Amino acid sequence: MAAIDRFRIEGRVALISGGCRGLGRVMAEALASAGASVAVTARDRERAEATAREISSASGREAIGLGVDVTRADQVEAAVSETLGRFGKLDILVNNAGINIRRPIEQLQEEEWDLVLDTNLKGAWLFCRAAVPAMKRNGWGRILNVSSMLGEVGLAERTPYCSSKGGLTLMSRTLALELAPFGINVNALCPGPFATEINRPLLNDPETKAAMEAKLPIGRWGDPEELGPAAVFLCSDGSSYMTGATLVIDGGFTAQ
Repeated sequence: MAAIDRFRIEGRVALISGGCRGLGRVMAEALASAGASVAVTARDRERAEATAREISSASGREAIGLGVDVTRADQVEAAVSETLGRFGKLDILVNNAGINIRRPIEQLQEEEWDLVLDTNLKGAWLFCRAAVPAMKRNGWGRILNVSSMLGEVGLAERTPYCSSKGGLTLMSRTLALELAPFGINVNALCPGPFATEINRPLLNDPETKAAMEAKLPIGRWGDPEELGPAAVFLCSDGSSYMTGATLVIDGGFTAQ
């Protein structure tokens, strides 16, 4: 087999949480372009369905949109069931849904802590729990948990976010050990500062934007399109000997 063919995922089925905007949308589009049928989720089902139609039109692959609150176990399980009902299997799970609340700790409310942890960490755990049985039946699976460079290093005024992403990275390593005997690889993808909607408050502040750029050896924010190839790699046979790994794509931030 030619090396490039190991990156094709023809016939695979991928479910991407938070797949309708930002990095999730980019990864869903990249997986579809590499040959996968995809299911994308958002809280708003109509938005998810519209995104699915756009991805299908652009890639020629079948795509569906699902309305899911990732903090609700019943809705997560329903999304996995609907994906299985439509496609007959589930090969790839990308846990991308996430939020960030930035403030000094004394200004944060307990409810805000709970919301970030429930969305970023518990939501991924719920999706893994729901998807693993189908992957075990197939004897093949890829779980890609979208963590963050802030799961590797801290940054002030982000205690909920950093805690959730650090937990997600370690959860990925733990699940990798648990699921390796079943042909399921689990890895964490850790983006740095990308120019996405979640970072718009920072991008719209010239001083904050410039301060971050000054800390990046590459000297710029990431283009979301630069993350798609990494997602394809981690969800394909190209990464068949990788599990429990953390792939950091951060312009060099954590190398310092």
